[in-house]
Amino acid sequence: MPRSLLLLTLLAVTLSWRADAQCPSASDLRPAEGTRLCALLYTDDSPYYDQCCSGEVLEVLPNSDVPFMPHGWAGTVSSLVVGTRCELTVWSRPAKKGKSKKFSAGTWPRLEEVRRGIFGDWDDAIKGYYCTCK
Repeated sequence: MPRSLLLLTLLAVTLSWRADAQCPSASDLRPAEGTRLCALLYTDDSPYYDQCCSGEVLEVLPNSDVPFMPHGWAGTVSSLVVGTRCELTVWSRPAKKGKSKKFSAGTWPRLEEVRRGIFGDWDDAIKGYYCTCK
């Protein structure tokens, strides 16, 4: 088999195996039954934007006030999407302490690009949240 054909075959297998996880838009945050979501929090991101918003997903309902993240979620959020006309406030320490940040409607595929103070970022830093929608 010629080397170029082998490389193309390997590339095709790799691309078909890779699961695309492109982030939804803010207006897409409506599950099948039509209940509105305030936000979606994801455990994984990627250097490639079209592969962000992957891994485990936590659905956040409107008016969710969660000072302590659910079991297994503290310090794991790497991507997030906030629904249209919603706002997500997050904290870097449990019980709504530490640094805080408000995310308005939109998509944040890589929280490592969102600054948290002088030396930090929001990747794997969320320990509590409050989400509201109008």
